[in-house]
Amino acid sequence: MSANKIFLRPAQETDAWALSAIHIAAIKALPPTFYTQKELLVWRNYRNKPDGSNILKSMKVETCRVAIKGDAVIGFASFIVDELIGLYVHPKYQGQGIGRILVQHFCDEAIDQGIDKVITTASLYAEGFYLRLGFTVIQREPHYLRSGVVVAVTKMSKILAIAPI
Repeated sequence: MSANKIFLRPAQETDAWALSAIHIAAIKALPPTFYTQKELLVWRNYRNKPDGSNILKSMKVETCRVAIKGDAVIGFASFIVDELIGLYVHPKYQGQGIGRILVQHFCDEAIDQGIDKVITTASLYAEGFYLRLGFTVIQREPHYLRSGVVVAVTKMSKILAIAPI
């Protein structure tokens, strides 16, 4: 495997700890611009240290793809059919196109299944990222985190170009 090339593969149970670490690191790196420190803490499930248990539960119902650079897991996307559930890239690797690669893979899988429109619920931090990838805003809506904390998110969609058969 080339040290600089990004590879995608299905997530494995043994990835759960690394995915939890990426999830925590990505949220901890966010400034309290759109959400308060308390909301960011709840978003990462009050964790400062990785715990793969929630990831393992999600992997039972969601399709999860991981981005690999060298031997390291550096990002992941999880989705169910036409909905992108989660997208996280370790802060050290953000801005290098990894999120874009993961989203494109999700869209390609949807197209392969004959799906012509995908959706996601984006944090306010990620809204601009998704707009640059061709998503459009449907509406702002509340998102209920654990402990009853509610944050604003943006429901978004993207029309996919399915090649005629």
